[in-house]
Amino acid sequence: MSETSFTEDYLADSLSSFRAYKKLADKAIAQTKDDELFVKLDEEGNSIAIVMKHMAGNMISRWTDFLNSDGEKPDRNRDMEFVIETSSREDVTAYWERGWKCVFDAIEPLTPGDFSRTVTIRGQKHTIVQAVNRQLMHYAYHIGQIVFLAKHFRSTEWQSLSIPRNRSAEFNQYLDQSGDRSADREKQFDAGVDFAQKQKG
Repeated sequence: MSETSFTEDYLADSLSSFRAYKKLADKAIAQTKDDELFVKLDEEGNSIAIVMKHMAGNMISRWTDFLNSDGEKPDRNRDMEFVIETSSREDVTAYWERGWKCVFDAIEPLTPGDFSRTVTIRGQKHTIVQAVNRQLMHYAYHIGQIVFLAKHFRSTEWQSLSIPRNRSAEFNQYLDQSGDRSADREKQFDAGVDFAQKQKG
């Protein structure tokens, strides 16, 4: 495999992964009631809204002018990302979407030639792969928190976003019947959700 082919595959997989994680979070958030977005389980915990605000603040800082300026922008106030000054789902969601737009606006135009460059985050040099992987790990961590909280609030009403318990064998059969064994992360997520909904119905 050529270096160009590798970077193209990596970019495609990264974009697919970011989109799948966003879908996972969005579908979990959609199952919450407005007031539940702002509930903390304890004093040390974060609400879904806080996690969304923190992620968006991180995204705006990291991905704005991605190739040319440090990922920790001087105007970022990270501490304030953990303070919620609104009770509006619309306000939180708008900021969340703004953050994700920065992610995709930065990654989608990347070319294999960009992979010879380095970027800095808090003054530390990163290859493009390191910078992308750093953010993928960070977002996956926080999206897991969002899903956990949303599932907690919905309890028995929760609409599964992955393979339901004790249904792994059936899911494998479902994939065989669909004929789609794609490694694309977004397609894998969609298949899992579709299967879970069919099981619920």
